[in-house]
Amino acid sequence: MASRLKEIVKKYGKVALGVHFSVSGVSISGFYIAIKNNVDVESLLEKYQIPWFSSDEKVSSEEKSRKLAKSAGGALALAVLCNKALFPIRVPITMALTPPIARFLRQRKIVG
Repeated sequence: MASRLKEIVKKYGKVALGVHFSVSGVSISGFYIAIKNNVDVESLLEKYQIPWFSSDEKVSSEEKSRKLAKSAGGALALAVLCNKALFPIRVPITMALTPPIARFLRQRKIVG
């Protein structure tokens, strides 16, 4: 997964990095909004079997998550952790979006 991302970055350069960071920004923003609106993000990630996120200590983990989500910094930290858990999903999105965005930017002569 990471090697494919490196290939895309090597081929498309700044455009690939921009797309990847934009996808990450949208992901973090979405998770932050969901967490602040009391959506149980942990159970959603466990339901869809997102790797590296399921926990064995459900009760204490949920309690910690609720306490963290009450503060803005804690909600942001949880959003970033959820974003990290979705890395295997974000890479294919980056790979799919980068070529058409690079083509569009070249046609507009924004990128050389």
